[in-house]
Amino acid sequence: MSSTSQKHKDFVAEPMGEKSVMALAGIGEVLGRRLEEKGFERAYVVLGQFLVLRKDEELFREWLKDTCGANIKQQGDCYSCLREWCDSFL
Repeated sequence: MSSTSQKHKDFVAEPMGEKSVMALAGIGEVLGRRLEEKGFERAYVVLGQFLVLRKDEELFREWLKDTCGANIKQQGDCYSCLREWCDSFL
């Protein structure tokens, strides 16, 4: 498994608060704008979808692909980021 990015480390190091969706690992400006257009403007809204999908990796990856066009690496980075955050804070 690849090492985590600095963005991932920064995200999972503290409570989510009002962080932008673009604070999530794997979500840059392009995907972030697409998510915002669909009502997912904050990281906690994406977390809500992650939890609705019962933290299921396959379902979350498919949702992310369908919602904003995330590629396999972006899907995995975002999933890992949210999974680790949940392990630390929930």
